[in-house]
Amino acid sequence: MKIVTYNINGIKARLPRLLEYLAEQQPDVVCLQELKTSNETFPEADIRDAGYGVLWHGQKSWNGVAILAKGQDPVERQRGLAGEPEDEHSRYLEAEIDGLVVASIYLPNGNPQPGPKFDYKLRWIDRLAKRARDLLAEELPVVLAGDYNVIPNDDDTYSVRAMQTDALMQPESRAGFRTLLAQGWTDALRTRHPGGGVWTFWDYQAGAWQRDAGFRIDHLLLSPIAADRLIDAGVDKDYRAREKASDHAPTWATLR
Repeated sequence: MKIVTYNINGIKARLPRLLEYLAEQQPDVVCLQELKTSNETFPEADIRDAGYGVLWHGQKSWNGVAILAKGQDPVERQRGLAGEPEDEHSRYLEAEIDGLVVASIYLPNGNPQPGPKFDYKLRWIDRLAKRARDLLAEELPVVLAGDYNVIPNDDDTYSVRAMQTDALMQPESRAGFRTLLAQGWTDALRTRHPGGGVWTFWDYQAGAWQRDAGFRIDHLLLSPIAADRLIDAGVDKDYRAREKASDHAPTWATLR
C-alpha cells in the first residue's frame, strides 16, 4: 500500500499534475494539502474519473485538505481539531480506508515569528498532539500524513543559516514535532533515510529547485502497528521538475 502526502499548492492550478501523478504512480492513498478552493469548487468529478474516491475539507483561496483512496470512498472520521471552536481554517481531515486510519494535515506556517501567527502554529501543534494521543490509544494502524511546516533536524535543510529565523525551524516548532514522536510515532522518511539530506520542498524563488536548495517539511508519522508494516519511504522528486508543478514533491511510505 503506497500512501502519499502531497501539498498540491492549488488543486485547480495543478489538477493536470495531480491526475498525471495518479495515472503514473497509482498510489493507494493520497493526502492533499493547500487545496486553495472551496468545498463547492473542488474537482470531485475529475478525481473520481481517475479511479479515486475522495473526501475534502475546502476553504476559498487558502488551506484545504483532502484524502483520496484508489477504487473506494474513504470513510470520514473527523474534520478539524478540537480545542479552538473559533478556528475556521481547513487543516485537518481524518478517514478510514481498509482498516487503516489516515489523516491529512496542513500545519500552520507560523511566519512571521514572533507574533500571533507563530503562536497559532504552536497551539495547533498542541491540539494535534492531543488528537494523536487519542489515536494511539485506539491501537490501530494510523498514518498522520501532511505538510507539517516543521524542519525537524539541521540535516533536513540545505542551509541552517538561511532558515535560522524562519518559523519552520524554531526550537518551539521542533519541540512540538519531537513531542509527537515521543508519544510513539515513527517518522517514516527519517527511518528509511537516517542521514538526512532528503528534501520535499523547493521554493519557486531564487532558483531553489535548480540549486537543489530545499528542505524537508512533508512527513508521514506512523503509529506502532503501521510502523511494523513499513517497507520503504521516499520522495517522488521528479514531479517537482514538471511544468507548472507544485513547490512540494509527493512524499510517500509503503506499508505491507
